[in-house]
Amino acid sequence: MMNFLLSLDNWQLALLGGILTWSLTAIGASLVFFFKEIQKNVYNMMLGFAAGVMIAASVWSLIIPAVERAEIQGAIPWLVAAIGILAGSGFLYAFDKIMPHIHFGKDNLQEGIPTKLSRNILLVFSITLHNIPEGLAVGVAFGAVGLATNPDTALLAALAVAIGIGIQNFPEGAAVSIPLRQEGNSRRKSFFYGQASALVEPVFAVIGAILVNTVSVILPYALTFAAGAMIYVVIEELIPESKDIAEDKAEHLATFGFVLGFIIMMVLDIALG
Repeated sequence: MMNFLLSLDNWQLALLGGILTWSLTAIGASLVFFFKEIQKNVYNMMLGFAAGVMIAASVWSLIIPAVERAEIQGAIPWLVAAIGILAGSGFLYAFDKIMPHIHFGKDNLQEGIPTKLSRNILLVFSITLHNIPEGLAVGVAFGAVGLATNPDTALLAALAVAIGIGIQNFPEGAAVSIPLRQEGNSRRKSFFYGQASALVEPVFAVIGAILVNTVSVILPYALTFAAGAMIYVVIEELIPESKDIAEDKAEHLATFGFVLGFIIMMVLDIALG
């Protein structure tokens, strides 16, 4: 299996990784056919879990390998990391201000440029914002395989990123489709919107892989760029949203979810990477 995967082009590996993360989102979204609602406490823990996975992936799978790559290239490691993280967070900030979207929560205020798009589309766009950096993370991780001195280890590390992000995408798919069902949409429509929120992941995974293979010197910047974008999502969206929807005396659930997600992603990265 490893020999087959290593025989593929890096963009093909990235595409497969993106399809994996999307498919797990779709499986999570399919829970709408079996459940009518999602409890706020469960959703709260899901948000914390997603945040934990993204932070762990940012540190173990992106920033640390970027620092190591920068040292090999003779660059200043801390400067490369700082530039990439700032660029990634700035990119997501711009996207957050431009892309119209709305969040599950108490206020349900629309953000981004004014639009007459339906509430359903705006909710999907909200999750799509999360998935853009996740797709980039998968892409640059697989793109690094062809540039690594030990391709086997790099491939396992990339698989850890894809599996970790896919694991947190499973509850994320349910967190989109089930609330949409509660708002009166059909199960099929709710499932469609739930899985559609992750369709950007294979696209941005391929983009990320092609970029780092076309201009290999940008690999450490690309890795930290993806990390910065994911950190922005966690701080700007996931954590505030988990606090916003938490029921009285249940805010700790997001914290426990965060710890669990962080540990799972850390174990995956250390065991496979």
